[in-house]
Amino acid sequence: VQLQASGGGLVQAGGYLRLSCAASGRTSINYAVGWFRQAPGKEREFVAGINYDGASDYYADSVKGRSTISRDNAKNTVYLQMNSLKPEDTAVYYCAARVAREQSTLLYEYQYWGQGTLVTVSS
Repeated sequence: VQLQASGGGLVQAGGYLRLSCAASGRTSINYAVGWFRQAPGKEREFVAGINYDGASDYYADSVKGRSTISRDNAKNTVYLQMNSLKPEDTAVYYCAARVAREQSTLLYEYQYWGQGTLVTVSS
């Protein structure tokens, strides 16, 4: 599975962005998807995850209530809608896939990673 993340950019605090993660390759398998982010000088952290059929999702406390993860399996694409963005949301955002039905908050449980898309939130 190859993943392509897109949708990052520069936005003012309070604004919004929608990130996309397009999958290609062996997309017929069941896979859960997670979004992670890495700010400069910090470790990569879990942001949100969605299970293989979109019926269940999970969010980090830092984005809960401000973000929504969704997926369109017909398009092999997962989205992360982020609202009310804050400067502390500035990071490179990565999407990742794991060959499992359920999402995970753990980086090492994901086998496939996209290249990352930069989100910069100005104050």
